[in-house]
Amino acid sequence: MYELLSFVTRGKVRKLVLSNLVKPHTPTELSQIIKTHRSTTSRTILALQGKGLVKCITPKERMGRYYKITSLGKKILKKVK
Repeated sequence: MYELLSFVTRGKVRKLVLSNLVKPHTPTELSQIIKTHRSTTSRTILALQGKGLVKCITPKERMGRYYKITSLGKKILKKVK
């Protein structure tokens, strides 16, 4: 649990992405909200997804995939705030 907490807190963008995915968003929408490049946002989402903190809720879509925070991600986010 603390490894995940450390992973999230080490990255400013990771924390922003995680906290803004309480409501589902596409990487493009999210990058506009947190004011980062879409590629940075996409890489961050994939890193968080690899740790089980974020999941894709439209995996069959090729473009415009929606992502949201998982229950594990919510637990980590509560500790970060």
